[in-house]
Amino acid sequence: MVLCGYLMEGDSPFSNDPVVVLDEVFPGHTNALNTLFGGRLMSIMDTAAGMVASKFAHKVFVTVSVDALKFKRPAFQGDIIRTTARVVWTSPRTVGAHVTSCRLSRSDWVGEEICSGFFFMVAIDESMKPVEIHNSNLKPMMKERCGS
Repeated sequence: MVLCGYLMEGDSPFSNDPVVVLDEVFPGHTNALNTLFGGRLMSIMDTAAGMVASKFAHKVFVTVSVDALKFKRPAFQGDIIRTTARVVWTSPRTVGAHVTSCRLSRSDWVGEEICSGFFFMVAIDESMKPVEIHNSNLKPMMKERCGS
């Protein structure tokens, strides 16, 4: 899935590059079935969305909403979680990031998608008031793949 915003010409972001975060699933992150808590995964994904928004606009961001979050399969204790966030939409104060998390087992390091969704972040100042951000003409981006 690709989202594109309608943006003002002339403004350019500091970076359109994705953010990739690696985490390990430790015993304290799992439930009685030895699978990663969904809330822990949402926290990882939210952090990646905030990082990619800050990298894009060089501002401080807070989460305003999460949309279409889909848990597809579990991650287990010992797995590595690779989370990739990309800016896919902007407005004068908001960045939309598509975030995908994949599990990688230590035996093969091949990614298997476990969750994806859209995180919407608002830029704020020191007083927690919304502020304007630079926009860019975002090029359509392909959906993140977990296989590599």
